[in-house]
Amino acid sequence: MKIFCVGMNYPEHNKELKDTLLKADNPVIFLKADSSLQKNGKPFFIPDDLGRIDYEAELVVRVCKLGKTVPTRFAHRYYDAVTLGIDFTARELQRKLSENGQPWDMAKSFDGGATIGDWVPKDLLPDVGRLRFHLNVNGSTAQEGCACDMTWGVDDIVAYVSKYFTLKTGDLIFTGTPAGVGPVHIGDLLEGWVEERKVLECPRCAGLRERMLDK
Repeated sequence: MKIFCVGMNYPEHNKELKDTLLKADNPVIFLKADSSLQKNGKPFFIPDDLGRIDYEAELVVRVCKLGKTVPTRFAHRYYDAVTLGIDFTARELQRKLSENGQPWDMAKSFDGGATIGDWVPKDLLPDVGRLRFHLNVNGSTAQEGCACDMTWGVDDIVAYVSKYFTLKTGDLIFTGTPAGVGPVHIGDLLEGWVEERKVLECPRCAGLRERMLDK
């Protein structure tokens, strides 16, 4: 299983990070390790040694068939379900890596860094290209987004990724985060919705020391 992610896909998010990459020639693609995947209902354990960790709420689609060099007009046939995911990011480390021209892997692929909610079959949702979603932190809305505001739409992303990688059943694609990202703290409750469906609950963020005590 591969976890594809798209960076800088919402102009307002780019602005809040003071980045000038408001319109790239192509989607900015990176991958997360499969060991970073964490499913719904599990607490997120904040790494002790990576500095500030930010939440980034994103629509995630699930690949449902084998595909290579998929035309954009057929891309919708290659994913069958949608959920909300959180791309947890070591922000200070990411900035340092970017300044040095290095990839973001170490800032993105730590354990639990790709948290996903429950899947909703695509057929039960409105047009994927206009889906709305939001993330609450401790009961207050922290991020709101609409797929219609993406620089590169879901079908564009699927088609682009398939030019370079063979898509396989079960692969995941995180499609980028809107404005409103912020730091996560011990004790935070994170909850996510796609349209009116609550699909994600990260019940209690904890420190790594608590994780060791749980074992």
